[in-house]
Amino acid sequence: MSHFSNIKTQIRNLTSLQSALTDLGVDWEAGPSEVRGYRGQTRTAEVVIEQENNYDVGFAWNGKEYELVADLQYWQQPLSVEGFLNRITQRYAFHTVMSETAKQGFQVAQQENNQDGSIRLVVQRWSA
Repeated sequence: MSHFSNIKTQIRNLTSLQSALTDLGVDWEAGPSEVRGYRGQTRTAEVVIEQENNYDVGFAWNGKEYELVADLQYWQQPLSVEGFLNRITQRYAFHTVMSETAKQGFQVAQQENNQDGSIRLVVQRWSA
């Protein structure tokens, strides 16, 4: 029986996910690579985060989104699983918004990092 847990996310863009992890100072490796788990079990993931205890955390594509894959019994991150995913999701959303608005010709006119942790962006586009 597998010890791995798969936690659904709304993450669909690999580049934005990787940028979010980098922003948060998380060391990650691009896959496909093996996520190491209990008793030598492995799962393949597109992003792997090695932990000092030799049990990894990964993000694996399930055909619709990237799921967090880990043996949660050996979770060794500074934040809880929920806190970790919340931080990644916020930075992921930021990078996705930045990428999509740039594709549509918008530029960031203003960015505010609020005390509650939220980010306020004002974008603008000049038309001829």
